Amino acid sequence: MAEHSNYPPLTNPITVVGPQFCAPYPVDLTIVRKFLAEGEGNFSVTDVNGNIIFKVKGTLLSIHCHRVLLDANDNPVLSIRKKIWTAHSKWEVFRGDSSDSNDLLFYAKRSSMVQFKTQLNVFLAGNNTNEEVCDFKIKGSWSQRSCKIYIGDSSNLIAQMHKKHIVQSMLCGKDNFMVTVYPNVNYAFIVSLILILNAINENMDGKV
Repeated sequence: MAEHSNYPPLTNPITVVGPQFCAPYPVDLTIVRKFLAEGEGNFSVTDVNGNIIFKVKGTLLSIHCHRVLLDANDNPVLSIRKKIWTAHSKWEVFRGDSSDSNDLLFYAKRSSMVQFKTQLNVFLAGNNTNEEVCDFKIKGSWSQRSCKIYIGDSSNLIAQMHKKHIVQSMLCGKDNFMVTVYPNVNYAFIVSLILILNAINENMDGKV
C-alpha cells in the first residue's frame, strides 16, 4: 500500500465529476470484483471500514458495454459507454446516467492498438480536441493489479492500485484489490478509470 505521506501538492483540486467526491486526505478504497457475476452487481467499492461507497450496474453484453456508477444510495454518478468502431478501444464517460454529448465529462482510449502493458490516455471533454497531450495517463499492469494514474505525461502521481490477496475471497470467486486516491483528487473519477481498465481487459478485442 502507498505511504500516506509526502504527497505532491496540487495547485488545483482534480474534481472532474464534482467536489463532493474529493477529500483533502488520501482515500483508500477496496474494489471487489465477482468473477462469475454478469451484469448488475459484479462490482462494489468500499472504504477501509467496509462501507459501500459505489456500486456498478450494467452489462458487457450490449454493443456499447454500458455501465453506470452508483453512489451508496443508488443515485447515478457516471455513465460509462464504449464508443463502437474505434481502433483504440475508446470509452466515453458522462455525468449521471446520460449519453448526451452535453454531459460528456471525459474519454479514455488505449495509446496503441497492440499493448504488452497497460497504457491509457485520458482526455477531458472540450479541452483536448487535437489529442496532442493527454490530461491524464494510466500505466502499469492490469493483470498484476498494479496500475498508476498520472497527470498528463508528467510524473505527478494522483492514484495507484495495489493487489489485495485474500485467500477466502479468491475461493469465493472474488478479486479484491485496492486503490489509493491522493488528496484532492476525485475518487469517483479514479474508480471510473478502473472500471474502464477492467472492461477493456475482459471484453473484447484485446487485453491490456
